[in-house]
Amino acid sequence: MTMSSDRAVPEPLGDDPGGIENELLKFLELRTGKPWSPDMDVFGSGGLSSLFAMELVVHLERTYGVSVRGADLQMEHFRTARRMTALVDRLRRPAAGGTGG
Repeated sequence: MTMSSDRAVPEPLGDDPGGIENELLKFLELRTGKPWSPDMDVFGSGGLSSLFAMELVVHLERTYGVSVRGADLQMEHFRTARRMTALVDRLRRPAAGGTGG
C-alpha cells in the first residue's frame, strides 16, 4: 500500500516547539475529525488504536526529519500533542557527548 502525499517532504518547521505543536494539533484534527488541545490524551480521549500510534510515528519521522527508535517508541511519548512536540524537539537536538564523526 502506498501512502499518498500531496506534498514533498517538508523543510523542518524550525526550532519553534509551538509551531510543531500547532501542526500536530492540525494533523490530529484532520485525521480524527475533532479538535484537540495540547494536553488532550490522544488514546484515552478518542479510543484511537495502536495502529494510529504507528501512523503518528511515521508522521513525526517524515514531517520533522527525526528517527523514532528503541525507548522512544513508548506510548507515553505519543499520548498528547505536547508530549510528541517534546519528543520531536529532543530528537532534533544533537546528542550530548555523541561521537564527533
